[in-house]
Amino acid sequence: MARKNNHLVIMAGGVGSRFWPMSTSEHPKQFIDVLGIGKTLLQLTVERFDTIIPRENVWVVTNRNYVDIVAEQLPEIPRNHILCEPCRRNTAPCIAYVSWRIKSADPKANIVVSPSDHVVININEFRRVITECMDFTYDSDAIVTLGMKPSRPETGYGYIQAALSSNSLRNKGIFRVDSFREKPDLETAKQYISKNNYFWNAGIFIWNVSTIVNAFRIYQPAMAKIFESLLPIYGTDKEQEEIDRLFPECENISVDYAIMEKAEEIFVCPADFGWSDLGTWGSLQQNTKQDLYGNACIGEDITMIESHNCMVHTTQEKKVVIQGLDGYIVAENNDTLLICKLSEEQRIKQFSGQDK
Repeated sequence: MARKNNHLVIMAGGVGSRFWPMSTSEHPKQFIDVLGIGKTLLQLTVERFDTIIPRENVWVVTNRNYVDIVAEQLPEIPRNHILCEPCRRNTAPCIAYVSWRIKSADPKANIVVSPSDHVVININEFRRVITECMDFTYDSDAIVTLGMKPSRPETGYGYIQAALSSNSLRNKGIFRVDSFREKPDLETAKQYISKNNYFWNAGIFIWNVSTIVNAFRIYQPAMAKIFESLLPIYGTDKEQEEIDRLFPECENISVDYAIMEKAEEIFVCPADFGWSDLGTWGSLQQNTKQDLYGNACIGEDITMIESHNCMVHTTQEKKVVIQGLDGYIVAENNDTLLICKLSEEQRIKQFSGQDK
């Protein structure tokens, strides 16, 4: 497979502030050093694709408020590969726009689409899986999505039901999708993980550009017509003006509803490389090294005394001493300090003043 035709699309327009006060709607989590390692989640996302996709083939779709942040954090990618959505229209218009834009530059493009704010622990296994999937889609009309092996009955993720008896002849580790399932209640989630053919939907997709463009033409013809009409002006000074005019006409719909649940050649590649979407402080605690008492601490000078099962994120060079807490979040950013029970973190939105 010609590596020069491999492209990465990163969706980085989210405005969530689940890690408040560290993240805000002005500076959401994809642009934050959540893990305390000197790199933001966006930078880590690009980095994990380095042996698969050249930096000049990286595309980021974001909103106008974040274009400069993306350019600052990813100076090595071409500035005209940072695409600006004029308004929020969910993932289908976002993916349609970047797909036609890539097609105009590279008609043989093979594309992987990834969120910007997830964490992967085993990078080598991740790269192996992505490479196999891109080999699979390069010259076929297949759409592949990654299915994460579930480790618990998670109610915060959608699930993919795989037809494990119907694997591909070209790759025995890739299977047809039976169905996509919405986020379940706890009892349903327990039923799912008791079987071996249900996987978490990670929102990572692999396809070649002809496949996804044709899928939009078939299943979303109105949306396809909009982006097809712009082929003569992609890459020119007129592109943003026309996107600003026409993008708001697109239906507000996810790619799952728009394409994945309708297309026929849909496959899933089960994977296990230590994945999390870091949707909560609790998930950050689970993905951070803990001490003997279950405390996960990110910061230079933190002392825990008689404390258990806490998530502490204090990185602004203050000495922090915590005594007698069990199951709490302690997080600070500039002039704001949060102390909250981990079990109550869903209420943070109420007193943060931030959109979720």
